[in-house]
Amino acid sequence: MSKEAKQKETSPAETPPTTEETSPAETPIPEVDPHLQALEDQLAQLNDQHLRLLAEYDNYRKRTAREKESAWSDAKAHTVKALLPVYDDLERALKQDTADEAYRKGVELTMAELQKALAGLGVEEIPALGQSFDANLHNAVMHVEDEALGENIVKEVYQAGFKLGETVIRYAMVVVAN
Repeated sequence: MSKEAKQKETSPAETPPTTEETSPAETPIPEVDPHLQALEDQLAQLNDQHLRLLAEYDNYRKRTAREKESAWSDAKAHTVKALLPVYDDLERALKQDTADEAYRKGVELTMAELQKALAGLGVEEIPALGQSFDANLHNAVMHVEDEALGENIVKEVYQAGFKLGETVIRYAMVVVAN
């Protein structure tokens, strides 16, 4: 090898720069194959579609579960409303005096079974007599003065109220004192 060839190989102008000497602007960016870039874009698009579809399905599943629960609660409330007149009739029958003890016992057993069935459905009677008046639970049909009772105390219950969970099926019809 000649002197000139050796000088060309080792001359500072032609030696490749080290990593410390290169700046990011000078770093050559490898060219991306356009076909590969198109495939990556398509993959990102399909991944986005897949994630959106999963989110839509999850929302659908949650919505239908809520609707199913709501339909079940509405059906129970509707059924209980249909049975409440029977409850009222049995309650009135129990308040009447009768000489026939077998008849009275039959009405008491029927009332007990109806109360058991309502409790099995999760229906509770709204406590009213002697309680403080609550417009969210009670329907005041009369107001009386009674010094023996405090302010806004339920003195009498004309018709029992019922609730299913936190939902009021029928408000208690009451007389409020003071």
